[in-house]
Amino acid sequence: MATAFWGRCIPRIWLRRRATLGGGRQYRVALCTELKQPLVIKEVAPRPVRPHEVRIDVHFCGINFADILCSRGQYQYRPHPPFIPGIEFSGTVLETGTDVSTVKEGDRVIGLKGPPELSCMAEECIIDQKALWQVPEKVSLREAATLPVTYVTAILALEHRARTQPGETVLVTAAAGATGLAVIDVATNVLQAKVIAAAGSDEKCKLAMQRGAQSSVNYSRGSLKEEVRKLVGSGGVNVAIDTVGGDIFLDALRCLAWEGRIVVLGFAGGSIASLPTNLLLLKNITAMGLFFTRYREQDFSVFSRSLSSALQYCQEGRLQPHVGAVFKLEEVNDAFLHVIQRKSTGKVLLSFK
Repeated sequence: MATAFWGRCIPRIWLRRRATLGGGRQYRVALCTELKQPLVIKEVAPRPVRPHEVRIDVHFCGINFADILCSRGQYQYRPHPPFIPGIEFSGTVLETGTDVSTVKEGDRVIGLKGPPELSCMAEECIIDQKALWQVPEKVSLREAATLPVTYVTAILALEHRARTQPGETVLVTAAAGATGLAVIDVATNVLQAKVIAAAGSDEKCKLAMQRGAQSSVNYSRGSLKEEVRKLVGSGGVNVAIDTVGGDIFLDALRCLAWEGRIVVLGFAGGSIASLPTNLLLLKNITAMGLFFTRYREQDFSVFSRSLSSALQYCQEGRLQPHVGAVFKLEEVNDAFLHVIQRKSTGKVLLSFK
């Protein structure tokens, strides 16, 4: 038995590729047929590519919390069933439209299909050529699949929003998650900043330290603010990157130094805090948000530059993406549950090969 991602048991879905009628080709997809219900594995027929589109043989697809929220009808964008979740992938080019000039058949690529498009949790997907980036020779497709969401988020948060400088101290919450580890990677290995990793267990703190953090705080044991103060004194940290929200966000805010910057990435803890603006005033603090998908829509050049930087850093060996778990397509509901139950560390991927 496998447990569905909202916590009750369902039979595991096992499907074999079957012979198709009339010689038509089919491929498997993970389909959301009803919100708050298990995804279903189905076979579908491919549609023709349009002139500007590219057909991809998907090798890996990233599992993101946004995929789970979309399947529950709880994300900022709410696609209507039936739809195929999945916003990032790596793979190889199978076919190009007549107007495609950026890639050719056989090229290794990564791509992003932000909501409301989705559709990457499939053996094949079709995507506009503008949303593809070629994968450098020294970067594996498994590594590349970790970059479009978490590493672009980390680079945008640290470089573009917080303007992190070498030698500054960065506090990151949920530090052992996919985004948290990406922030540690970029901060330490690209920006030469010092990182305090905050997480909810000793095991996760240990992993964050192994991945480059200089110190760690287990905030399940007490006050994040007090523990950080023991590490850096009353001066505080220069930058805080928060994905948890609620009381953890407020503690991270209070950890900031004079002219500190905090970047809000999400609310994994489920609670959205009210901002005490007097703290901004007293320390000249800057609080800002980052919804990375909006950069793809509103300022594509910034988004594209961040993803190109992630690929370059990875090619140069400066980044070391951490893949915590890999599931097969038919295990997609188990993969969702793995993320929901906070068992995941680093990136969780679906593998199609």
